[in-house]
Amino acid sequence: MRSLAIAATGMMAQQTNVEVTSNNLANMTTTGFKRRRAEFQDLIYQNLRRVGSTSSDTGTILPSGAQIGLGVRTAAIYRISEQGNLQQTENRFDLAIRGNGYFQVQLPSGDVAYTRDGTFALSQEGTIVTAEGFVVQPGITVPANARDVTINASGQVLVTLDGQVAQQNVGQIQLAIFPNEGGLEASGENMYLATSASGQPQAAAPGQPGYGQLLQGFIETSNVNTVQEITNLITAQRAYEMNSRVIVASDEMLSAVAKLR
Repeated sequence: MRSLAIAATGMMAQQTNVEVTSNNLANMTTTGFKRRRAEFQDLIYQNLRRVGSTSSDTGTILPSGAQIGLGVRTAAIYRISEQGNLQQTENRFDLAIRGNGYFQVQLPSGDVAYTRDGTFALSQEGTIVTAEGFVVQPGITVPANARDVTINASGQVLVTLDGQVAQQNVGQIQLAIFPNEGGLEASGENMYLATSASGQPQAAAPGQPGYGQLLQGFIETSNVNTVQEITNLITAQRAYEMNSRVIVASDEMLSAVAKLR
């Protein structure tokens, strides 16, 4: 009976839907997190009577035919890249991107990762690093005798040294954008890696055409909409229950057939 297998694919699809939703809710307070959305496709169809085939010796054509679908599968899990809210932290090394772009981070492996999480700090050498201690490219070092640090909207890191009035530029933070940022591979720790699907990164100073601007003392919050996620969770739960009832109904039909004499 096809309905058993069809309903099973529906239950597995809704299980994936619930897992994606639960991950969104689990990360509703994760800095720079972008929510995901599961997309599904119907499976191949079994033709009982192929549409367009002849139905008689006189050449009449079947106008619709008869096809039975064999279920559903997960097609993709998309990342929704809309801007999250900006939250003020008053930490002078916290940075938020208002608009497009990703910070570039040097991993211990030597690879470059990309992130929207701008909760930065200084290392023991005075280098701007992430919360995990990874160096934010291009490796800007703040002098130990700096009295004040300003990071402007275009990414310039300006410091005021002891005994000086004028600010000194010690580095330039750049942002990276991608032809297809949905193709980035999430690697955990709020990091993404470039793939062949994302295309090669294109780096430039913040504020350039197509690039966002930086806000010092702010972080970007998650873009998860709690109400929408709860609604999705309820919908997925009900769809799962209905597919499970199809399995029960199919089992009862098979039981009735088995009792025939």
